[in-house]
Amino acid sequence: MLPSTPVSVEVCAYSLFSCLAADRAGAQRVELCASPWEGGTTPSAGLVEQALLETSLEIHAMVRPRGGDFVYDTSEKQTMLAEARSLITQGVHGIVVGALKPDGSLDVEFLREFRAIAGDRELTCHRSIDVSKDPIQVMEELIALGFNRILTSGGKNKALDGLENLAELVQASKGRIQIMAGSGVNPMNCLDFVQIGVDAIHLSARTTRNSEMEYRRPGISMGGVAEISEFEVAYSSEEIIRAAISKIQDLFSE
Repeated sequence: MLPSTPVSVEVCAYSLFSCLAADRAGAQRVELCASPWEGGTTPSAGLVEQALLETSLEIHAMVRPRGGDFVYDTSEKQTMLAEARSLITQGVHGIVVGALKPDGSLDVEFLREFRAIAGDRELTCHRSIDVSKDPIQVMEELIALGFNRILTSGGKNKALDGLENLAELVQASKGRIQIMAGSGVNPMNCLDFVQIGVDAIHLSARTTRNSEMEYRRPGISMGGVAEISEFEVAYSSEEIIRAAISKIQDLFSE
C-alpha cells in the first residue's frame, strides 16, 4: 500500500480480478458493480463476498437495478432497498446509490431510507447528479441526508469536459461533502482534478485481454450488440491504477 494522500483513489471494479489489481496498486476503495455496458448495476452476492474476503480495500457496492434513467417505480425501489439491506449484512463499507424524480430533482424521500439502512456505513451518490436539473441543489439535499460523497463528471460525458462545473461544486461544498471526479479519469489527466480541489478521483483503468476461446462461432452476440466483442475480457489494469496513484503521490510529496 502506498502512503495515503489528501486525495483518495477509487476504482470502478466489475470483477474480483479488478479488485485484486486495485488492492495491489494501492487504491483506497472500489466501487463494486456489475454490467459495465449499462453504466453499473448491483453486484452479485458472490462477488461481494470474495472481494471482502480477498482484499484489504473498502468495498462500496452499487445499488442500481438496471441501466437507463434514475427514476424508479415501486417494485424497483423495493428491490433496491432489499439489495442495500443484504449488502450491509454482508459487510460492505459503503453503498453507492442515486435516484431522481421525473422533473429532474432528487428523490429525497426514497434516498432517506438508504441512510437508515446504511447506519454508520458511507453513502455515495453516483452520477445521477449529472443528469439532474440543479446539481447544486441536489448536493445541498445530499448533505442534508447525510451522504458522504458525490461521484460526478460535472454534468458532461467526460469529467475533463466538466472541469469548470466540478470546480463550482467543490467550491460550493465547502468541505461538507466529498466531491469525487469520475468518467474518463486516467493517469494523464488525474492531476487536473486534484488541482481544482476534489477529494477523490474515480477511474475504471479499463483494459482488455484476448479471450482464451479457440473456437469462435461468427455472427452471434450474447448481448445483441455486435460492436461489443464476445472474445475480449475487460478488467482494471493494475499498472494504470498505480500510475494515477503515483502521480498524485508525487504531487503531494513535492
